[in-house]
Amino acid sequence: MVKGAAKDRYAVTLAKGTSKRMTSGKPIVVVTRKLPDQVETRMMELFDARLNTDDHPFTTDELVAAMAEAHVLVPTVTDTIDADVIAAAGENLKLIANFGTGINHVDLAAAEAAGITVTNTPGVLTEDTADLTMALILAAPRRIGEGERLLRSGKWKGWAPTFMLGHRIAGQRLGIIGMGRIGQAVARRARGFGLAIHYHNRARVPEATETELEATYWEDLDQLLAHVDIVSVNCPLTDETRNLLNAERLALLQPHAVVVNTARGEIIDENALADALESGAIGGAGLDVYAGAPDVNPRLLAAKNAVLTPHMGSATVAGRTAMGEKVIINIKSFTDGNPAPDRVIEGVTT
Repeated sequence: MVKGAAKDRYAVTLAKGTSKRMTSGKPIVVVTRKLPDQVETRMMELFDARLNTDDHPFTTDELVAAMAEAHVLVPTVTDTIDADVIAAAGENLKLIANFGTGINHVDLAAAEAAGITVTNTPGVLTEDTADLTMALILAAPRRIGEGERLLRSGKWKGWAPTFMLGHRIAGQRLGIIGMGRIGQAVARRARGFGLAIHYHNRARVPEATETELEATYWEDLDQLLAHVDIVSVNCPLTDETRNLLNAERLALLQPHAVVVNTARGEIIDENALADALESGAIGGAGLDVYAGAPDVNPRLLAAKNAVLTPHMGSATVAGRTAMGEKVIINIKSFTDGNPAPDRVIEGVTT
């Protein structure tokens, strides 16, 4: 049931300084990247949607222009919504409905100070991201990236008893950093491959979850790193987790250890990781995210013992469509005067 007072307050907000281009009383929704066709079609039906048909990343000037025009902005991880951009927002902008779970590209404090609500799309990417994480956990120790490149190069000379020897997965210890939705989904998959589950998390998960996953908790991250064979990074990017895996922590790993990251590139010191890969201090890496994306550290590109994918953890039709549906629900709820289901508040993990 829509509360009349809340709905009326939103109607007044729309009426004040409403853009002349607003049509049929629908809120202007600016979408910064191309979304799945099904999602864009539904947005056009419900809102005065301004779509990015050629899918170019918005420049800062384009973001500023969008913020000045829109009632709702739908950005993605490729958009930096910092305090300066938020300061340029028009009086009509009341909602930033992010297409994605991670919101470290949005200045939440500045948005809150400006009276702008921020939402994201939690939960719908868990299975897809966990699938890709598990793929990298398998690919890096078995040197699948190296083998694929060798085969395509035409230099493969045929089978040999000691050719492309990797490491068996079954029986190894997987250390998961961040035991949230995705971390737990990775653990469930990993158990099926015979991996022993160890984890470090800001808070210990419930006993029932530990029992289900047969998971061992390590309060001290350094101790966990020294005792596992594979590390999977599944925590959010915060001030505390930026460069969490630095040179000192990477040095704690065993020489055969593999580092997998499908969370955020900035959680790992990439130059320190490149040092460890080049020197053989660790066995390999599987990476889907990069600190300077779309630019990738050339030392990582050159590392033969690294499997690299282009930020495709959530890249399934079902996953991206579900993200769009979440965005639509958040916008519709908010513009109808109801609380947005997936509101993000600074300092509160979703």
